[in-house]
Amino acid sequence: MNRIFSATLAVTLAAFVAASAVMPADAAAPAPRRRAPLTSAYDGLWSVSIVTMFGDCDRGYRYPLRIVGGHVGKADEDSSYAVAGAVGRGGVIGVTVSGGGQSAVGRGRLWRNQGRGIWHTSNNRCSGRWTAERRDQAAR
Repeated sequence: MNRIFSATLAVTLAAFVAASAVMPADAAAPAPRRRAPLTSAYDGLWSVSIVTMFGDCDRGYRYPLRIVGGHVGKADEDSSYAVAGAVGRGGVIGVTVSGGGQSAVGRGRLWRNQGRGIWHTSNNRCSGRWTAERRDQAAR
């Protein structure tokens, strides 16, 4: 887990292609409906502090995360790490952070403007706690 956030990570995303049915030219096709983007009470910019309690990993990190439609992702363009996760009902959150060929899993809970939880590396070499604070003013 040493320098998990400072090593380069190559992330490959799979592309999904949806097949569309072909309608006869004389059939009237209804206009496609646009769905409103999903939102959650936790959407916005968050600052997360990660502290190592056990193991020989770096002592701590602070990184920005963005939640959109309940999905957790990075809030910056730093390519040295990747973040994936989701926020469920009641603010229950699960996140995986990957970088430098290693990963860590975190879980916990968010409230309106703060959150906290625990994390551990995928190989259980290190573990600790995390806290989060909402940073976007619109949600306060």
